[in-house]
Amino acid sequence: MRCHFCGTDLEPITTDLPFKVSRTTIVVIKALPVLQCRNCTEYLLEDVVMVEIERILAKVDEAAELEIIRCAA
Repeated sequence: MRCHFCGTDLEPITTDLPFKVSRTTIVVIKALPVLQCRNCTEYLLEDVVMVEIERILAKVDEAAELEIIRCAA
């Protein structure tokens, strides 16, 4: 697959990404599989990974300011 911005090949990597769930809650998902551009560092989340992210974020306690969760995808 190629980057939509610069056309360079995407490579599968594992990274940590933050998601803002509410005005006061941020969730960091660790070990998230993404496809990242070798040139411009843009990344793509595959559909199966997005399903896992949505499942994780649906269970977040919005009373917490910060949660760090390891991805199981």
